[in-house]
Amino acid sequence: MAKITKKIKTIKVDADKCNGCRTCEIVCSAYHSTPEYCTVNPAASRIHIVTRRLRDIWLPVFAGEYTPAECNGRDKYIIDGKEYDECTFCRATCPSRDLFKDPDSGLPLKCDMCEGLDRPLCVEWCLNEVLIYEEREEEVDEEVLLDEMETGLEALMEKFGRDKVESAMNRMSRNG
Repeated sequence: MAKITKKIKTIKVDADKCNGCRTCEIVCSAYHSTPEYCTVNPAASRIHIVTRRLRDIWLPVFAGEYTPAECNGRDKYIIDGKEYDECTFCRATCPSRDLFKDPDSGLPLKCDMCEGLDRPLCVEWCLNEVLIYEEREEEVDEEVLLDEMETGLEALMEKFGRDKVESAMNRMSRNG
């Protein structure tokens, strides 16, 4: 497989600077509303501020990949005298919580770094410089992209198994 240079975009979080203003949630939800900027619904944001007010914890977490299974990790971490559970740092959309799911459809959300803009809006609007945008180039193996039908079939096989999908395809081809 050939090597290609890929631009990697990341957002670093300096959690000690976060005061929980939630501007990042508001601007993200507005940008991703349809049409753009027509509504503000922080529940539809791709970034959430995990808040533990009584313990003075404000932690921005970005939406990551969807995972169909709940993890078993329930470890606790103490950082600078503040206690966090493992789910606090998790970016995944999973069955055990409603975080990073579209409030209307229930579909999983994922941060797209405000694709099409120079920088993510959450970084632009962060008043305390909690969010720091970085780009770097990395040499990676070239990906073979699946077309839409292949992606759909792959998801069906993962959910129902190859034999059931093949059986259904055979039945449908005889009928149609």
